[in-house]
Amino acid sequence: MQARLDEVSARIEHDPELSRVREEKDEAFEGLFAGKDIEETPEYAEWESRYILSKGIENERLYIQGLRDGVKLTVSLLGQSMLEESNTKAHQPSNANP
Repeated sequence: MQARLDEVSARIEHDPELSRVREEKDEAFEGLFAGKDIEETPEYAEWESRYILSKGIENERLYIQGLRDGVKLTVSLLGQSMLEESNTKAHQPSNANP
């Protein structure tokens, strides 16, 4: 599971839309240091907004991929369980009454 999480995280890291949002966030962050009271500057508000957006996109993609992986795992486990149940029933002796 950890390998899958690493793979998905790496794919999200290189996502073009997320890269664009991160670049905009970084540009907004650089504008922060021009002001003396950073938290009161419009640049800080811009950076904070872009930071929240980038984290939101990243978390949403991780969540959606987690759902997909969860569904695949559930289907796989159910399929395996049904196969085992089918095999068990096929090997049981019949209780036919005359």
